[in-house]
Amino acid sequence: MSDQHEATPTLRDEAMGRFPVPDFEDLPEDVQDRIAEETDQAGFTPNVFSAMAHRPEQFRAFFGYYDALHEGSSLAPEEIEMIIVAVSGTNDCYYCIVAHGALLRIFAEAPLLADQIAANHRIADVSEAHRAMLDFAVKLTESPGRVDDTDLERLRGSGFSEAEIWDISSVVAYYNLANRMALVTDMRPNEEFHAMGR
Repeated sequence: MSDQHEATPTLRDEAMGRFPVPDFEDLPEDVQDRIAEETDQAGFTPNVFSAMAHRPEQFRAFFGYYDALHEGSSLAPEEIEMIIVAVSGTNDCYYCIVAHGALLRIFAEAPLLADQIAANHRIADVSEAHRAMLDFAVKLTESPGRVDDTDLERLRGSGFSEAEIWDISSVVAYYNLANRMALVTDMRPNEEFHAMGR
């Protein structure tokens, strides 16, 4: 691992309850570097990195797609986080509600919004366009086989472009995967997330 990182990565055994967390020193160098980079940015090692390091080859694919979704998106960062929190609330995913709720509070500069969306997106303080976006995200999560042309037309009518509709759908799909991995592994959010953006 390169010496350019300041914060020391800490893979916590309690990051997940149902599978062992590997030792940082035993991980491939590229995985160590990615974890160290995230630790520098956050000031702590988010437990999702500790958990997904259990399978380094899947870690690479998981975070490669994460990067593609977040870095190349036509959506604003707060819109992505709104979708994640709505999907995670629907799936009862404690880790993602807390971790992405923190990011939503920061990006949207709205300390109550994440709690509103996680509990019931229909009563959240959002625009009509964002309500349509969240309705779609929840429907694609709960009843994917019932999504049809009328759902996409509602998004278009709310002002979303084809690229934005694609990206909304991709975020929903990815975080349904992430939620299910977090749930089956009993992934736990870092305590630091709870206080962020309050």
